Amino acid sequence: MVEYGSGNLGIIDVAVIASCLAVSAAIGVYYRFSGGKQKTAEEYLLGGKEQKIVPVALSLMTSMMSSIALLGLSSEVYLHGIQFVVINIGYVIAAPIVAYFFLPVYFKLQATSIFEYLEKRFGLKTRFMASLIYFMQTVLYMGVVLYAPALTLEAITGLSADWAILATGLICTFYSTIGGIKAVIVTDVFQMILMFMALFTVIFTSVFDVGGFSQIISIAAENERLNFFNFDPDPTVRHTFWSLVIGGGTTYLALTTTNQTQVQRFMTLQDLRMAVIALFISVVVTSCLSLTTAFSGLAIFAYYKDCDPIVSERITRGDQLMPLYAVDRLHRIPGMTGLFVSGIFSAGLSTISAILNSLAAITVEDYIKPGYNLWVEDAFPDEMKIRLTKGLVFVFGIVCIGMAFLAKVLGGILQASLTIFGVVGGPLLGVFSLGMFLPFANERGAIAGTISSLLISMWLGFSPKPPASPLPVSVENCQDIIESAVLCTVNSTCNFKPNSKPQANYFYLYRISYLWYVVIGFLLTILIGSIVSLIFKSRRKIEDLNPDLFVPPVAKYIQRRKRNKSDNIRSILSNNINGGKEKDDTETCLL
Repeated sequence: MVEYGSGNLGIIDVAVIASCLAVSAAIGVYYRFSGGKQKTAEEYLLGGKEQKIVPVALSLMTSMMSSIALLGLSSEVYLHGIQFVVINIGYVIAAPIVAYFFLPVYFKLQATSIFEYLEKRFGLKTRFMASLIYFMQTVLYMGVVLYAPALTLEAITGLSADWAILATGLICTFYSTIGGIKAVIVTDVFQMILMFMALFTVIFTSVFDVGGFSQIISIAAENERLNFFNFDPDPTVRHTFWSLVIGGGTTYLALTTTNQTQVQRFMTLQDLRMAVIALFISVVVTSCLSLTTAFSGLAIFAYYKDCDPIVSERITRGDQLMPLYAVDRLHRIPGMTGLFVSGIFSAGLSTISAILNSLAAITVEDYIKPGYNLWVEDAFPDEMKIRLTKGLVFVFGIVCIGMAFLAKVLGGILQASLTIFGVVGGPLLGVFSLGMFLPFANERGAIAGTISSLLISMWLGFSPKPPASPLPVSVENCQDIIESAVLCTVNSTCNFKPNSKPQANYFYLYRISYLWYVVIGFLLTILIGSIVSLIFKSRRKIEDLNPDLFVPPVAKYIQRRKRNKSDNIRSILSNNINGGKEKDDTETCLL
């Protein structure tokens, strides 16, 4: 085996990495000087609403699957089995809800920032609150997305994490700034191809080593890794069918309907029909990538089944398993390690570029433009808007690099920011759902529900958690690893059997699976927001509301109320007119 972190990048590997990064930069240059040449903000942020379905669908998937997900899912399957792939059922169930309830509202609104909806529905305070919450967690998260693969790859190849952060951060900032959303979408497609190539490289080399796909499945079955379904209703069990489907589906709803990066991509398409098609394609591709990543975890386990690298202390964290495999196995084939490195960084680049573009959009639309309109009577100049947006993309790119270096100094920021990314989704989904589904909800309820549920979700998210026990691993063939034999004493097998229930000495709420946090945040926002709205009832009647701000079934109900009100008014006026005419005729006859 090759020494981990010894710097195994050859000239061909470096050339492959440089070529992949150069292609990303070249796409930005091309879209800067092609098409409409970004003369308007709509051209820059929404691609002139002329994008094609398939590239947008692939971009939707790529911006969701960061390098953290790519490395984390493979290690999850290696350590805990393939059960996590059940989450894809939740994605499939959630997709029609997104398509037929949320997207019609956004396409009627035609806003650049999704938080403009909250202002139209509730008021400026709600818009500012939700936008600020999203803004803060996204700034933290983008630094983590850039830092995590750089840190892991430093340990693998000897490549300095500082240089990795600077190089990829600057290239991502460059093509996002000059190319706009068109460059981001096309680059996402290119980077998606690299991600799949990295995964296929891992899988097929393992297939060659262990003797076929069936052998990988057989090894996984023998070692308890094919644990697809667990129907235990206990919410404290880390992963069950219910937590993965319900929690995973709710998370997908939050990521797709209340995340600026995702909705902004939908809005680059011409109409709702195209957006719905793109959504369903993205779900299929996301599931394919998820299943492929999960199988790569089984492939890596098949390779290390007799010498677990964590127990033998070759690595310290599960997310280093796939990179370690690249060092041990791919270095034999010139260029393969470089291709793998490119795939991992592509997963990070695609997410960061999406975030930079969306942060610039909400900064202009939610903060600068309202402030300008407050002090200046004239309309916000489009030329100023596009210059500000490009400048902000560049600024946020530099902030992203800074946050990556900050994450390096403040180790706790990794776990903290990832936790925030999870617990914020529930309250944001709740406040948008309050607005779109419940006509009686008002601004007081929206603010009270969102803030209360956010505080509770963050309390649960930051609480001490019972450690998750991995499935059994072996070190029986680790003779070349110093002192590996003393690490496991029972037949050379580390018998880490997973607990069916978390440890009893933790407070019950702290033992609840992390997958339920988004559901808890969502339900609390709806519950508290509804109660407060009913206590402080709005004077506006349902029939006076704008139907375009509600999901189609509720919009039809409001329109029916409007028609009934109009019919009643016409009936009253008609009766008054007819009654007056009959009275005049009666008086004439009497005379």
